[in-house]
Amino acid sequence: MKNFETPLAITMGDPSGIGPEIILKSVVETKLNHFVVFGDSLVFDSLITNLRLPFTINKISEISEAVFEEGYINLFETSKLNYLPHYGRISKECGKVSFDAIIKSIELAKQGKVSGIVTAPISKKALNLAHINYPGHTEILAGYSNNKAVSMMLLNKHIKTVLVTLHCSMKQALDRITIQNELDAIINADLGCKLFGIENPVIAVAALNPHAGENGLFGNEEKNIIEPAIKLAQNMGIDAIGPIPGDTVFMNAKNGKFDVVVSQYHDQGLIPIKYEGIDEGVNVTIGIDFLRTSPDHGTAFDIAGKNIASAKSFINSIHTIKAMQKVGKSPLK
Repeated sequence: MKNFETPLAITMGDPSGIGPEIILKSVVETKLNHFVVFGDSLVFDSLITNLRLPFTINKISEISEAVFEEGYINLFETSKLNYLPHYGRISKECGKVSFDAIIKSIELAKQGKVSGIVTAPISKKALNLAHINYPGHTEILAGYSNNKAVSMMLLNKHIKTVLVTLHCSMKQALDRITIQNELDAIINADLGCKLFGIENPVIAVAALNPHAGENGLFGNEEKNIIEPAIKLAQNMGIDAIGPIPGDTVFMNAKNGKFDVVVSQYHDQGLIPIKYEGIDEGVNVTIGIDFLRTSPDHGTAFDIAGKNIASAKSFINSIHTIKAMQKVGKSPLK
């Protein structure tokens, strides 16, 4: 290994999607060379040939075997497919190999052998076909973390948000909005801001109901759950305020009044993030014992293999994790 600085881990994602393509495009555009890809060599060998890229695959089974020089793709082989997957086709085989890449990168991140992980998109359906019972990356990372209070932070140039509930139905989300889950999200919002160098963040907690419940007229979750959690966070020295109606809280955050918004459910937080543009969003996992980012988009099976996928969100994910590394804060709670 030419450079002994700890490299960045990049996971392949679902090989039937755009993950491998945007990884290679990101390497070309950013001139990134201190990284290790976790995935399948058959997929990357084929893609490098098809895209006519000047890369040499260096297959490794230990980080010490990596060669951090321009023109090399260090590939930690986490699977050995016997055939190239069909682009755009969901399969249990692709679900399994995408999962294997994630798990190995987590293992090495926890050992301190990689400096963080940037993950390419995976398919929840493919995971399910492979009998892997996780609905997404955040849940996988939480399942393999020593801390189960793990949160998803989404961000773009103007807004940061942390979600109380993740990938579930609205009915399930209502059941999961508890004082403890609310408090965990507020704590992780505070931690997430500090990972970006914001020492004393102002945290706005979005209401669940219209008009923040209108004093119980439209619901009691604000009074019975959200307000007590905010009070507990304040007692811990966290500058949390709210609940603030969801129809104004993001506008005020964009205008600089708040550093981060705690959103009650998936779409409440992701709509304002994605409204700025799919390519702008980045997903950061807060509460695990290493850094992890990902693009805020999916596998894009409909355009996979057509060489038209934009790598901008993936590049933003790389820039984001590097910015967090420069701050030098520990992600440990």
